[in-house]
Amino acid sequence: MTKVGIIANPVSARDIRRIVSHAGNLPINDRANIVLRLLTGLNATGVEEVVIMPENGGIRTQLMRTIEREAAQGNQRFPKVSYLNMPVTCTSDDSAEAARQMHDQGVGAIVVLGGDGTNRVVVSQCGNIPIAGVSTGTNNAFPELREPTITGLAVGLAVTGQVPCEHAFLYNKRLEVRVNDLREIALVDVAVVSERFIGARAIWKTENFRDLFVTFGQPDGIGMSSIIGLLAPVGRQTPKGRRVRLLPLETAKAKLTAPIAPGLIEQVGIGAVETIEPNDVYLPSVSAGSFALDGERELTFSEIDEVSIRLQADAFRTINVPDCMAYAAKHGLLTKEANGSLHVAQ
Repeated sequence: MTKVGIIANPVSARDIRRIVSHAGNLPINDRANIVLRLLTGLNATGVEEVVIMPENGGIRTQLMRTIEREAAQGNQRFPKVSYLNMPVTCTSDDSAEAARQMHDQGVGAIVVLGGDGTNRVVVSQCGNIPIAGVSTGTNNAFPELREPTITGLAVGLAVTGQVPCEHAFLYNKRLEVRVNDLREIALVDVAVVSERFIGARAIWKTENFRDLFVTFGQPDGIGMSSIIGLLAPVGRQTPKGRRVRLLPLETAKAKLTAPIAPGLIEQVGIGAVETIEPNDVYLPSVSAGSFALDGERELTFSEIDEVSIRLQADAFRTINVPDCMAYAAKHGLLTKEANGSLHVAQ
């Protein structure tokens, strides 16, 4: 039986950046509707079962009400849906535990509703299970903006084997940060902040940033990685990454205006920009401070700690949605012909 996991974070896009930057906040009804659209796409491509992370935000109630109503009317629009047996803590531990259980169940893929932070947590626990991100967070540099129905179709085509692996999946880079024996990852960026505290976790004040390491940065991106995107862009599939040293505005020779969060555009002082190579070890330019991973402070360090930053190539897999849909169009995977072959006029 082909099974797909769905992790829908009910509280993504609710950190402090939503207040200071006017970022969006999807209500529970919209999140439930996104899951329903995913389920429709999965069902249309032959996915038989979906397992979902439980939560107390209300997504499950609205989701099951719709599924049960459709079933009562004889409409088979959705796969079989079940929920993981796990405690709900209303923290990021829920996403981590759900990813571990889905990995152990051998799901074909995990669809993640959230932003950069939620996707980071899932990738840290899902092993080689491919993921597909649906943007519902504050910063959405990693999950691409796309209609969830299309994501559901692509995931279904990939996990049922209708699209070959070379078209269905992509390998992705990530950054690994170590402080002594602690290890964390980042999918998009690692910012080094000169302050040694975690606080509200989410970062938005740029005056104390000292380094930025990124796996990719695009000119039309959002978040800290947009700094690289506007200075020296680097693509998702490019083997290398980038580092920029950040300086106080009053001492910087160059100043960049960048969208560091939705609705929040700041000036940052720019120092040197360099390319970082996979597996090489890099050190922060300050001896004490904190690491912000994909926009959230997670680790602190001091002069006595052993710290390192490393770029890892081919570290985890994602569903290649554009290629899945292009392959489906080219090979007629979603076309059923009544009589004979279909002729397309040139």
